[in-house]
Amino acid sequence: MMATTHALIGVLLGSITLLVAPEFAPVAVFAGLFGGVFPDFDLYSGHRKTLHFPVYFSVAGAAAIAIAIFVPTMWTVAVAVFLLSAAVHSVSDAFGGGLELKPWLGESERAVYDHFRGRWIPPRRWIRYDGAPEDFALGFFVALPSLVIHEGTIQTLVILFVLVSGVYALLRKQMVVAAEWLVGRIPASMLAYVPDRFVRDFVQ
Repeated sequence: MMATTHALIGVLLGSITLLVAPEFAPVAVFAGLFGGVFPDFDLYSGHRKTLHFPVYFSVAGAAAIAIAIFVPTMWTVAVAVFLLSAAVHSVSDAFGGGLELKPWLGESERAVYDHFRGRWIPPRRWIRYDGAPEDFALGFFVALPSLVIHEGTIQTLVILFVLVSGVYALLRKQMVVAAEWLVGRIPASMLAYVPDRFVRDFVQ
């Protein structure tokens, strides 16, 4: 899924606090947003492995939620929502496409790494690839509740994420063509600084 889809899911998860602890809602929303995108900070190195922990984030998130219920403070709620969003991101990547630059080809059997079991989880491909029409549709519908219940900065961010998602979805395959052109013209001495999967897919 797109990082923006994960961010929108995180915003929605954080918004749930409006029902039980509205005083913590603003910090929970931003914690959810950040937790939703955090695993993708490993995009450059070890993507879907270095910062993706489907099991450990889930366990930590469950424990943090329990703590936040019994000791509700700004920090306990923020940590709980962050970990929950990061867990949902890590787990949901297994329902998307494989780890490849052209996931619509369906050639990779690596969706997200399970550190607990020490193996890659294969992709379900319910959402065929990041930027697929169904990916955009998911993000759009997830954004609707947030657009209704929030205003100001949060609402603006949600609109921005939806717009960015739309542009990315429209240009997704063309971006790979552009990357192929660019990588093919990088001097050999610079290829060491390019992520392995870029070189493996583009430089044959």
